[in-house]
Amino acid sequence: MIKSVSWSKQPSLTALAAGTLIATGYLFSGSATAADAADGPPKGAIFDDTKIQQLDDRDAARQRSRSRRAPSHQPRTDTAPAAVPAADGHAPAPAAASHDTPEPINHHVEPVHDDRARPAEFDRSQFGGDPVYDDLAYDPDEQLEIYGGKKAVYRVAPLIEWPEPMYQEGPLGEGWEIIGRKNPVRPQLLVYGDFKSVVAYNDNGNAELAQAVAQLNIDIDLKLTATERIHAFMQPLQDNRSITRTEFGGGDKSLKEDELVFDPKLETLFLEGDLGAIISGLTDEYTTYDLPFAIGVFPTFYQNGIWADDDIGGLAFTIPSLNSPTFDISNMDLIFFYAPERVTTQAVFDNKGQAVEDDVSVYAFTTTIEALSGYIEAGIGYIEDDVDNGNGVDFSYTNVGVSFTKRYRDLLSYSFRFIGNFGQDPGNGIAKTADGELFILETSFVTHLPSTLVPYVNVWYGNGKPRSLIRDNGGILKNVGINFETDALTGFPKLDDTAEDTFGGAAGVMYLFALDQQLIVEVASVQTHGDRAGRAAPGDQYAIGARYQKPLSPAWIIRFDGMFGERENQENISGMRMELRRKF
Repeated sequence: MIKSVSWSKQPSLTALAAGTLIATGYLFSGSATAADAADGPPKGAIFDDTKIQQLDDRDAARQRSRSRRAPSHQPRTDTAPAAVPAADGHAPAPAAASHDTPEPINHHVEPVHDDRARPAEFDRSQFGGDPVYDDLAYDPDEQLEIYGGKKAVYRVAPLIEWPEPMYQEGPLGEGWEIIGRKNPVRPQLLVYGDFKSVVAYNDNGNAELAQAVAQLNIDIDLKLTATERIHAFMQPLQDNRSITRTEFGGGDKSLKEDELVFDPKLETLFLEGDLGAIISGLTDEYTTYDLPFAIGVFPTFYQNGIWADDDIGGLAFTIPSLNSPTFDISNMDLIFFYAPERVTTQAVFDNKGQAVEDDVSVYAFTTTIEALSGYIEAGIGYIEDDVDNGNGVDFSYTNVGVSFTKRYRDLLSYSFRFIGNFGQDPGNGIAKTADGELFILETSFVTHLPSTLVPYVNVWYGNGKPRSLIRDNGGILKNVGINFETDALTGFPKLDDTAEDTFGGAAGVMYLFALDQQLIVEVASVQTHGDRAGRAAPGDQYAIGARYQKPLSPAWIIRFDGMFGERENQENISGMRMELRRKF
């Protein structure tokens, strides 16, 4: 609450100047005049913390003396203090005035200063007066517009939001103290997602097909406390690689491939929370640590999806918010995860040569570090082949990934990434499936429209057969450029994304207009090197692609994609697609 204050008398200018100097940390021997204060402290002045501390102690002692007085509602006894008996038979000394306070004793240790601290000389040019708006007419309507000129933002309501809406005004209600009053339970169920309808004509060289596809994505989020929730995800119109669709054209059209799929099984289901908050609730004592965790089938996405991009079944936990002044680390998270189920990799096969996911385990550690004026990601993981092939073949291997992201002045932002695989020995004369290295450099340039106009150039060099630690869809180069990205719906064509004994890049420009639409135009190339025998790309490849998307309303988005690719020693590829998406 703000109270009005009135002064019983005006302080002198000299007193104000002295108070200003004391408040700003300056105190000098000798007298200070108003002129001295106006010109700032004299050059070469030093701080005298001892004197300042003594003044602070004196003020504190006076405050304590006042606080010991009887409350105003109780009667006061205005009895003068007794005289102090004098020594040697002399007359007693007069009593001390009741308002006098003895000089306090300084019990503080000698002030300690950092050796790097130095007094700064006063520079009046660094200070200016308050802004003057005499030349501008005061407009009360404009002043009110700052606060009242707001309007409600239309939101796309979730399919289910119970018992309270996803976004609401005002304070939250009280929860139930089921697991303790320091971690109250306040459940909220949200069901949301999107529906995609896609029409595409794709020519993948060996298959030419026109089709329409439907996909339904549903997220089910049950919030329990401020830190704990149960989350599930489902795609009821598809089953693994089969998806609801119809074919209506193309040289490889086959009516037998029309499908109506309904499979309401859960794709992910996991509990996410913070062990520190749970223990605080159970013990009714605040913990000194946070320990976020997830258990169940949950998504993993690390290093821009190049090192890991998969839904895995297992356990993950994080040691967050560490720092180290010695190593200039402002923030660091340590993340551990283990999964014996739902692990997908393109490096483990059964005895029929089919990729497997049910008999593969992953043990991994990764960290994110803010240091060196940049962002570091580093991880190491071990893929364990649990497939019983009956022939002793073992595709187990170790994978490492390191990324560093930083902005160079106001010119460009860049990310350097390295993926390496080692330690694989299948045996029985079987060729290695994860034995190689990948170097990626991603750059985006800063223009006069830094938020909306972003040119970019991404390049890579792959040696051998580099693999992601875990990956469910697409190849390791999926996020290097739009010409390496398929849609997982219609089989939209793409250049070789394995990086097996290849190098190349993607260069393009993204324009966001007034942040209400997006346009990307890109050219890309794959160049081969080394022995062609075991390489996925038999020759060099080139492509041009474009993407445009725009919201038609807060709930509806339309998107167009197109690409054409020329491939050496293979048939050319091309594709066009239109996607209409409804969020709910």
